Amino acid sequence: MSDFPRWKYALVAVVLILGIVYAIPNIFLPIQAVQVSANHEAPVDQALQQKVVAALAQQKIAYQDINIRDGRLTVGFANGDLQKAAADAIKPAVGDDYTVAFNLESSVPSWLRGIGANSMPLGLDLQGGVHFLMEVDQSDVLNKQETRYADDIRALLREKNIRYESVARDASNRGQGVNVVLRSADDRTAASNAIALAYPDLNVKDGPSTGDRFVVTAGLKPEKLREISQNTIRQNLSTLRNRINQLGVSEPIIQQQGDSRIVVELAGVQDTAEAKKLIGAVATLEYRAGIGSAGDAAAMEAARTGNVPPDANLYYMRDSKLPVLVSKRAIVTGDELTSAIATTDTQTNAPAVSVTLNEAGAKKMLAFTQDNLYKPMAVVYVERVFDTKIVDGKEVRTPTVTYSVINDARINGTFGKQFQTTGLRTKEANDLALLLRGGSLAAPVDIVEERVIGPSLGADNIDKGMKAVLIGLGLVLLAAAFYYKLFGLVADIALFFNLVILVAVMSAIHVTLTMPGIAGIVLTLGMAIDANVLICERVREELRNGSTPLAAIRAGYDKAWATILDANVTHLIAALALTTMGSGPIRGFGLTLLIGILTSMFTSVTVTHAITALIHGNRKLKTLSV
Repeated sequence: MSDFPRWKYALVAVVLILGIVYAIPNIFLPIQAVQVSANHEAPVDQALQQKVVAALAQQKIAYQDINIRDGRLTVGFANGDLQKAAADAIKPAVGDDYTVAFNLESSVPSWLRGIGANSMPLGLDLQGGVHFLMEVDQSDVLNKQETRYADDIRALLREKNIRYESVARDASNRGQGVNVVLRSADDRTAASNAIALAYPDLNVKDGPSTGDRFVVTAGLKPEKLREISQNTIRQNLSTLRNRINQLGVSEPIIQQQGDSRIVVELAGVQDTAEAKKLIGAVATLEYRAGIGSAGDAAAMEAARTGNVPPDANLYYMRDSKLPVLVSKRAIVTGDELTSAIATTDTQTNAPAVSVTLNEAGAKKMLAFTQDNLYKPMAVVYVERVFDTKIVDGKEVRTPTVTYSVINDARINGTFGKQFQTTGLRTKEANDLALLLRGGSLAAPVDIVEERVIGPSLGADNIDKGMKAVLIGLGLVLLAAAFYYKLFGLVADIALFFNLVILVAVMSAIHVTLTMPGIAGIVLTLGMAIDANVLICERVREELRNGSTPLAAIRAGYDKAWATILDANVTHLIAALALTTMGSGPIRGFGLTLLIGILTSMFTSVTVTHAITALIHGNRKLKTLSV
């Protein structure tokens, strides 16, 4: 008589049914698609759908399906050539209010999606796409902080009525802090105490003094510098996520690597120029007080002699190339913008960017315009560009930050939260609006490594991965059936369901499938049979010791369980270490292995025991086929 409880039969049945249902979506291959999403408040509705259909019909491009879901319009195509041609046709048709991007559309039936059953997203190596490794410019972070502290210390000394000759960063040794030159030892003592009290994040110490020059050096404490560095990385990660969302890429990977690097993987993206331009760009606006007007006598003299007032910067108008003096202090910067839309100025019909400031920025802009009516205000366009040279056969990219004035207008009225900026070219207005919506990077990033994986290589990886899984599974099934006979066939059934449940769990929790993940599946299949080998050998041993067949089965499972648990716990620890401490492909492999070990423990013990009990439980046996 079988001693396998009925509730375990029910548990096995429920798990197997759910496993089949949630694994089925993976047999529906994704369709090459073009995705259209709104940049801001533009509607994604039937009118947009009709416009897209008309554009495709005009170019005679056939599509498989078209739908609107989650605020995005998606059009599916039979192959990548049609997908690219369709994107080229749709972009001019929908205009600048929409982002057109490549994507993959799920072909899973709606009834399966309705219960949360979706196929696993494919990683970069299977789907194709682009990989960027970016280095955050930490020196830029330090430069900004030291410049800010220099301004703050200057204001503090004026407030405390402490006489000083100069407050400036150490030009000969950047990163060593701010040098304050005072006129007496008493002034130095007063300045040291005031700075230390007002700015506890600074190390304040006496510098080298000669004659009537008394120096105080104020530098960032190491722990504060680390905190600023980590905050910069986190802000850049957030900004990059916002920018990539504008591209409409599905399942992007954006994660920190080490102390100063960021990995970005965009699966499915093949035209990398636009993605690279968007995620690596450091273009923003700064609104500064103008000192005179463009091309006036003071600006021309400063350009001729190089003698620029200490509170000003000398820039040039971008179109006319006239010199213009602007204040060093920004009124508001790009990171205080909450919204930006490319538009057209109603009076001049010129390209413009309509910007909306956050509360802090709006207050500063309102206060400035109220106090400076009929005075100039310059709009400075800040862009980080790269000079590319070939050195010793290698491409070397040297970054340069350029400043140009795109608008030098007179303030004719007060404004704060919302206004327009003109002086941009059409393409430039669109790109700048896109960047400002995504946010301003806290520090520039340089792309130090770039890899592109084509869709054909991804398809080849999928084909090889499937063959590896099928060959590995087939060989294990044959070996088990040949050596352990009926018990081997039972183990084979459990092994097949192990694969089904593993795929179902990975699909349910949205694990991205990569080549290392496929390797983890193959390894799991090989390891899963180990538990059945232990059980079969225990059953054989009990039979040799004179136990009855049913007693041998019961003892085999009971005695093998402790060994199976011990072996799998050590595997689980290793898989957990890979999952928690690894990144990228290593983490994917560890996660697949972790899930596979848990599913194999269930199928190898519980599922095989249930099947064995069904076969042998109500029969009088003289021997076992093991």
